Amino acid sequence: MDPPQPLHPRFRLSRALSPLMSLFILTRQRAELAAFFHVGVNTFTDREWGTGGESPSLFNPAALNATQWVATVKDAGFKLVVLTAKHHDGFCLWPSALTSHSVRSAPWKAGRGDVVADVAAAARAAGVGMGLYLSPWDRHEAAYEAGAEAYNAFYEGQLRELLTSYGPIAEVWLDGAKGDDRPMAYHTVTWQALIRQLQPAPLCSQRRAPTCGGPATSVARRAARAGAR
Repeated sequence: MDPPQPLHPRFRLSRALSPLMSLFILTRQRAELAAFFHVGVNTFTDREWGTGGESPSLFNPAALNATQWVATVKDAGFKLVVLTAKHHDGFCLWPSALTSHSVRSAPWKAGRGDVVADVAAAARAAGVGMGLYLSPWDRHEAAYEAGAEAYNAFYEGQLRELLTSYGPIAEVWLDGAKGDDRPMAYHTVTWQALIRQLQPAPLCSQRRAPTCGGPATSVARRAARAGAR
C-alpha cells in the first residue's frame, strides 16, 4: 500500500472551519426533549381522527390536571410541551370566537374551560416551554368548503387568537394534512409571516409548503424519518 500523501496546499486551512449555530438553534438543541399533549373530543370516541361531526357535549374531562401533566414530563427531563389545540376534527381546546365547535360549547366547566390556558399557565409556572399544534385541515369548519381564501382567513384568525392570548409560544406546529378530495391551497408563507409577527421567537414546523401538495419540510420531516411521529 502506498504511504499517505501530504495534503495539497490548496486544501490546507489555517484554522478549523465549522458551521456556527445561532443562539436560537442552540437553545432548541439543548432542549432535547419535547412532549406532545394530544387530547380532544375524540379522546371520548376512541378514534384517532375525528370526522368533524362529533358533538362538543362529548368533551368533559372532569379530572383534567394540566399541572400534573407538566410536572410529570418535566420530572422525566422534558423542557417543552406542545399541546394539540385543534386536530383535524376541528374541535378547539380554547374558546375560539370564530367557531362554536370548542370547549365553549362543552359541559366541561360549564363551557368556561380553556385547556390551552391551563397548560400554558402550568408550563409557565414550571419553567417549561409552551408550544401549540393547530391543524390546517378542519373537517368541521364550513369555511373549508367555501374555498382557499375564506378558509385561510379563518385559519389566520385562529392563529391570531392563540398567539396573542397565551403568553410566549416557543414552538408552532402547522402539520399539513387535508382530505384526499380537497383542492385546498394552504397559505403557509403568509401563516409563517404572521407567526413571526406575533411571536418573534418560535420554532415553526410544517409538513408541507407552500401548499398541501408541496414537499414536506422542516423538523417534522426529519422527525417522521426517525420514527418520532
